[in-house]
Amino acid sequence: MRAPPQSEPPPEGHPRGSKLWVRLLLLVPFIATLWVGFYNRSTPSFFGIPFFYWYQLLWIPLGSVFIGIVYWHEHAKS
Repeated sequence: MRAPPQSEPPPEGHPRGSKLWVRLLLLVPFIATLWVGFYNRSTPSFFGIPFFYWYQLLWIPLGSVFIGIVYWHEHAKS
């Protein structure tokens, strides 16, 4: 009988455990702006700007925050 194969550690740069969930945070801005049915309305307005526009504009800095979190998490442990 042959011995069962030994599990090898993942190659360098392969996401594991906590790195994987942090990378999944990058999907949040993508899904939030892709789901047009959620924000396809004009109310509530913000300083006269319809919700449709300011919601999309809000995700520009929020997306940067999510990217920053992933970047910090990836490079803080290196």
